[in-house]
Amino acid sequence: MTISQEQGTHGPVKAEAYWVTESGHGELRAEELDAPQEGEALVRTLYSGVSRGTERVVHEGRVPERVADLMQAPHQEGEFPGPVKYGYLNVGVVEQGPRDWLGKTVFSLHPHQDFYVVPTSQLTPIPEDVPARRAVLTGIVEVAVNALWEAGPRLGDRVAVVGGGLVGGVLATLLRNFPLGRLQLVDADPEKEKLAQTLGIDFALPEQAKNDCDIVFHCSASNEGLKLSLRLAGDDSDVFELSWFADKEVTLPLGEDFHARRLTIRSSQVGAVAMPRRFRRTNAERLVTAAAALKDPLFDTFITSECLFRNLPGTLVKLFERPGGFCHVVAYPKPEE
Repeated sequence: MTISQEQGTHGPVKAEAYWVTESGHGELRAEELDAPQEGEALVRTLYSGVSRGTERVVHEGRVPERVADLMQAPHQEGEFPGPVKYGYLNVGVVEQGPRDWLGKTVFSLHPHQDFYVVPTSQLTPIPEDVPARRAVLTGIVEVAVNALWEAGPRLGDRVAVVGGGLVGGVLATLLRNFPLGRLQLVDADPEKEKLAQTLGIDFALPEQAKNDCDIVFHCSASNEGLKLSLRLAGDDSDVFELSWFADKEVTLPLGEDFHARRLTIRSSQVGAVAMPRRFRRTNAERLVTAAAALKDPLFDTFITSECLFRNLPGTLVKLFERPGGFCHVVAYPKPEE
């Protein structure tokens, strides 16, 4: 769908958005947008991204009621478990709005929708040397940036990333540029060694992973992964938890490594800027940092599948039924289409 001449530049705009309607199902719904007001922009979406872990939890209706309000996406409509319009990886081009924004490629924490109106303060300009398709990863890189600000890796540190999924892989991609003493990607899936080779870093299966780490980042969203992270952490060190377990319960042997070696498990949650930077960086500045990091073409590694927006309802059902892959990209119609 595109803006027609009949809709003009100041009247309502017709749009379509993806909604989760019930557990495991979704549909495209039409809506009408008001023209952008002062300080707002109308954005035509180029690509959106599907973060398999979080969006699968939403699709399956597994967002815990206790934290439902905290887990809302910035531009979400509806309530968990549904119907709900959810998503937070959106890249588009500004078609109406302030003159200095017109034509800019921007990232927004917006759901899957072909047109939308938001304040320009909620848009992140994408650098000209970052392709729009790759820029859907801005929200994922932001998670990794926040974790790095939280942990503060130092010269010569021994670091492990446990879990080679999308978040863990993106985090490892950033960490490879740090002057570390050791960096290891740890995963139970031997296929993830290919990812480590692409990134140029060391890989280990759980039984081969090196311990006595200064920092361990846990990204596997699994009980066994968190247990392993505690074993790999050195005395008095920190395990940074980036996973969202949703409604899954976790059992840990706290009488072993955790207690005896005085370890700390710290949550790294992107809803707020990491405490070491909270008084000197805003959420918007964190997103700018993430977008700039995407100039590295290595991040294309994490875009592994694509579909057309009109096919999204059926594609997501199949996507969540099979494991594997990183970020799924949704392509939207061009004006000439």
